[in-house]
Amino acid sequence: MIVIRPHEQVGAQGKTGSRFTGDVYPYLTGSVDGVTVNTVTFSPGARTHWHAHESGQILLVLAGSGLVQSAGGRVEVLHAGDTVWSPAGESHWHGAASDSLMTHIAISLGTTSWAAPVADHEFVAPTPEVTP
Repeated sequence: MIVIRPHEQVGAQGKTGSRFTGDVYPYLTGSVDGVTVNTVTFSPGARTHWHAHESGQILLVLAGSGLVQSAGGRVEVLHAGDTVWSPAGESHWHGAASDSLMTHIAISLGTTSWAAPVADHEFVAPTPEVTP
């Protein structure tokens, strides 16, 4: 068993290779046997760059609202209580909505491959459908 104490965890500046647009905090990390667990709070409009995980990723949204998109898919709105599964190798991004903080726990499996930033025109919440 390994117990990782808060004072032993790495902050955002110490997370080598991570890529974000906007401010994220605190970025607490524990990593054992290829499994990394991060609690990340995104400021409004902050988001990851495009990236993929060697063996997939689980996101557990704890607070606020956010957005997530896989390459070629539609932007999905996230709320507290939502869970997202990104399969191995699927390119995706996630972050806070433009008008809300969002906190999630990210459970990443294997290495993460980072790519380009998410362009502003990609970072748009879908228009809700109105039912008559």
